[in-house]
Amino acid sequence: MTTCQAEAPGADGSQPSDLEWSIIAVQDVIAAAVPDRDMIVCGDTRRTFDEVARRSKAIASFLGERGLGIHAERVTLERWESGQDAVALVLGNSVEYLEAMLGTLRARAVPFNVNQHYRPAEVHALVTTVGANAVFYHRRYAALLAESGISGVLLIDVDDGSGVDPLPGSVNFELVVSAPIRQLPTSSPDDLFMMCTGGTTGQPKAVLWRQGDIYVSAMAGKEGATATSIADAARQSSGAPWYPIPPLMHAAAQWTSFCGLNQGATIVLHDDSGSFDARTVLEVAERERVALMAIVGDAHAGPMIEELRRRPYDLSSMAILATGGAATNERHKEALLELLPHILINDGYGSSETGGMAFGARTKAGRVEGFAPSRGAIVVSADRSTILEPGDPEVGWTARRGRVPLGYLGDREKTEAAFPVIEGERFAIPGDRARILEDGHIVMLGRDALVVNTGGEKVYVEEVEEVVRRHPDVADGVVVGRPSERFGQEVVAVVAPKGGVDLDPRSVREFVASQIARFKAPRAVAVCPSVVRHANGKPDYRWAAEMAALAQDVATRKA
Repeated sequence: MTTCQAEAPGADGSQPSDLEWSIIAVQDVIAAAVPDRDMIVCGDTRRTFDEVARRSKAIASFLGERGLGIHAERVTLERWESGQDAVALVLGNSVEYLEAMLGTLRARAVPFNVNQHYRPAEVHALVTTVGANAVFYHRRYAALLAESGISGVLLIDVDDGSGVDPLPGSVNFELVVSAPIRQLPTSSPDDLFMMCTGGTTGQPKAVLWRQGDIYVSAMAGKEGATATSIADAARQSSGAPWYPIPPLMHAAAQWTSFCGLNQGATIVLHDDSGSFDARTVLEVAERERVALMAIVGDAHAGPMIEELRRRPYDLSSMAILATGGAATNERHKEALLELLPHILINDGYGSSETGGMAFGARTKAGRVEGFAPSRGAIVVSADRSTILEPGDPEVGWTARRGRVPLGYLGDREKTEAAFPVIEGERFAIPGDRARILEDGHIVMLGRDALVVNTGGEKVYVEEVEEVVRRHPDVADGVVVGRPSERFGQEVVAVVAPKGGVDLDPRSVREFVASQIARFKAPRAVAVCPSVVRHANGKPDYRWAAEMAALAQDVATRKA
């Protein structure tokens, strides 16, 4: 173990750099370098880098004329404070989503993601808590906004062909982007980038990043990058398309998009207005000759495997399949590599609080245990006092040092707990348990809030879920805890069987017990037609807990 120490901290906990970049400054360099290259493709709509730059400038001009922008510079604020106006995005995947983001950033205001699957009360709570001054929305969500009771904000509607009328006083998006462009403010690396996250449990929290930090930690930026190096990289790139499948209100999709855009790649967006359709996804990937596709775990991998087995697709252009946000079962990875033997599967671990923190590569040739850490990624001890050395057997916490978020908007207590400043250096400790192997790779054990303490033993549900989903008759599964008179808590699996299979609940316990320690095996199993997941592919653990209460006991008294 080594004591947590700073390397080259600033007096306020900032990490100094010779040259930092705002997101807009990077995009302006790239738009000048490759103006006529397709930047965003969604359905029949295609926009070049030059077109998006022009349209985003018009949005910024529109917002600025209405007083939206920055009111206090970063240096005058605490880490959990914002001096910029907030703009809510209640939009599905679309060209307009990214244009609205970029236009808002140009105005030096802060866009933030709203889960359009929230109920009206949840939307009201989030928008009110963040303090939105404006809302961009697809017209199909007009009723959601009306029922949420939001008032006194600037409304900009995107006509999505739904036939729904805009809300009273709303301004149409196309009128905004066609308006004259007036003088715009100069963005700063200190300007904020905000991600609202509820994780798998708890109320949504607004994570505040400096753009100079998130550019490096989650958006493919290089330390010390110059305008010349950014432009040269974009020109030398083929612009081969990247294809993020998750909804853009999910951090993984935003970061994948900006990783591609910041290197001059074209971003192809999946229309998420309906349910996930593997056939459509693969047809688009084939048509657009995508080089990278990003998915969310089993929720996307399973249907894609079924469709690839149904008929062939020409995916010879695809070099990387990136997966993150939720676990992808090893069985699914093996199937994908059988069907697409030329690809590299890149497992990503990260969170809104850390950025892209670690990656695990998987090819047809084999796999390496654990995740290779990105710059600044570490494991700290259980008491958060020391950094664990490779090979230390202690179960600690994943952490990142240096370029991490400033804090949670409006919450000093949670900011200081999750983002401590230790000897002048900023750390992020989001609450995930992990071990560090002798070779420096990190083994993820799961969110601390998703630990089942059964008879004094701590069971990390994500570890058990990985095994449950390998059961030959299980299509999908999640693991939760429920109260137990004997053990305090007991492990419960909620599973969906493969089509046409009469799944024996006891076989699930025995299968898991044959793979990992028996105390980790579920003592009860609930069999459901399907496993409920959120739109971003993550399990709905609240629903799973309700199902767990009805689960069938499958353990004998002695087991």
